[in-house]
Amino acid sequence: MNSPTTQFLYLRLYVAGQSINSSRALVNIKWLCELDAAGRYEIEVIDLVEQPALARADDIVAIPTLVRRLPPPVRKIIGDLSDIERVRVVLDLNPEPCST
Repeated sequence: MNSPTTQFLYLRLYVAGQSINSSRALVNIKWLCELDAAGRYEIEVIDLVEQPALARADDIVAIPTLVRRLPPPVRKIIGDLSDIERVRVVLDLNPEPCST
């Protein structure tokens, strides 16, 4: 069985247009994926300003929200994703906290 850090990640990022928090979330998750999962991830960005009905698919109640669809189980994290260690834990990218 693959460890979480070697599996393919399929992520959906729900945003609201070009808001500051939505833009930060996209930059932060791209940076983290390149750092921890280069070549093993896909990020689908869903703009709820343009497609509000898609919020129901993942029960989105706040934005920005990142949803990890693969590998199971589905996991969600809300916000601009600037707390990198928290994002790593939620996504199982690096379950061990990094020393600072």
